[in-house]
Amino acid sequence: MGNRRFRHCLVGAALLLCATFVAMCQALPQQLVAGGTSNSVPNTSLTVEQVVKKLQERNAERAAALDQYKATRVYRMQYRGFPSDRDAEMVVNVDYHAPNSKEFSVVSQTGSKFIIEHVFNRLLESEQEAANEENRKHTALSTENYDFALAGYESAPDGGQYVLTLLPKTKNKFLYRGKIWIDAKDFAVVRIKGEPGKNPSFFIKKTDIEHNYLKVNGFWLPAENRTESVIRLGGVAMLSIEYKDYRVTRATPLPGVENRVGALKSPGTGAVR
Repeated sequence: MGNRRFRHCLVGAALLLCATFVAMCQALPQQLVAGGTSNSVPNTSLTVEQVVKKLQERNAERAAALDQYKATRVYRMQYRGFPSDRDAEMVVNVDYHAPNSKEFSVVSQTGSKFIIEHVFNRLLESEQEAANEENRKHTALSTENYDFALAGYESAPDGGQYVLTLLPKTKNKFLYRGKIWIDAKDFAVVRIKGEPGKNPSFFIKKTDIEHNYLKVNGFWLPAENRTESVIRLGGVAMLSIEYKDYRVTRATPLPGVENRVGALKSPGTGAVR
């Protein structure tokens, strides 16, 4: 009976983790955005309407510029709670081809078979399903899907960032509410922090999401995703996805940005700039 209860709890967590990551991955094509000229000066006096308009314009103009890249992902999940702790890890190679094709090949997998089968494999399947144009349209960071408000302007080592709060206009489990950080020069999302707009599972009490991007050859690509779900019947499920070793193999030249094929790996991190 205890194992059955555990399975129901973890299945609920898996479904929510899949749903929240689908929301992120559906927005990814809109985040493949290259910056403007490197010596441009950010305007800190823009209104929220102007920031969102520039965000959408840059996304629409430059999403098609990235034709192909390869990368490696490391999926990790920890479950702490009744009836026992579970851990799993899976390393996956990704081959992206514009506009929405992703091929996944599993390099290695260790730990709980249940997590691998019901969480990791489901995430890969969900991402492929989410890649079609209609799904991306309904989950994009746009005024059609969200209400935006300006929460402030923050300084960062690489430049200023606009901070916006966002609320979904519909109760959709693939949308989220929280905050986004937008690069003031590139007008690309560099960080997302929030929670699902709608809880898709009774078994989940609360979920926190954080997603970070990094700049690779002028393109903003996913760097790390962390999702923590508190299970209603006891326990915590923590999912992290590390993105590394990006190799931009084909891209359309972008005005004002140094474009080159390939990428350099930062020592000890696997990240690229």
